[in-house]
Amino acid sequence: MPKRGMETLTQILVCDDDKEIVDAIEIYLTQEGYKVFKAYDGLQALEVLERNDVQLLIMDVMMPKLDGIRATLKIREYSSIPIIILSAKSEDSDKILGLNVGADDYITKPFNPLELVARVKSNVRRYTALGAMNGEGKSQYQVGGLLINDENKQVFVDGEPVKMTPIEYSILLLLVKNQGKVFSINEIYENIWNEEAIGVDNTVAVHIRHIREKIEINPREPRYLKVVWGVGYKIDNEQ
Repeated sequence: MPKRGMETLTQILVCDDDKEIVDAIEIYLTQEGYKVFKAYDGLQALEVLERNDVQLLIMDVMMPKLDGIRATLKIREYSSIPIIILSAKSEDSDKILGLNVGADDYITKPFNPLELVARVKSNVRRYTALGAMNGEGKSQYQVGGLLINDENKQVFVDGEPVKMTPIEYSILLLLVKNQGKVFSINEIYENIWNEEAIGVDNTVAVHIRHIREKIEINPREPRYLKVVWGVGYKIDNEQ
């Protein structure tokens, strides 16, 4: 049996062209027991991901050679690892753009180390759960032609597999498990991110839109993921 401290460490890639920021994040994450890889532009990040088994990526938006947005697009062609975007407070459009191209979350600069660590832990837990092959209790949930197999973390629509990011899967599973129940944006955020929804912006709405685009034939006339105006969202199969 391996001794405590010899277990395989969760590996995180931190990518920012500001080396001081990368070094600071490395200190915080190393103290929490993570192994950290470092990169300073999007091209370096892609090279590190190709050579190593990384479980989470923290990446700045504005970088030379290949920026964080284009790097995220390339990564999403082959990987669903959690991606946390770094952005300055004045770059709200970058946050939304990052989520639109496939990022799972974002951290605002200057960041609070405790918030950074909490976001990392939350996303790593979600990603680990998504990759787990052993489920407990009920493992299949179905609403019409929408089927979730929670034992192997797969989603099917009319028999066809649908690829989900960890955040998208978690939101969809929450709604499907509670078919017909309306969840507000704040309730979804608190259930999925496991933190109080203070000043939540468009994060949840962006992920909801991505889910719709993947599970609905016509996202403008959804069969499953419905909006209840002024209240929130629900999953049902009412026509």
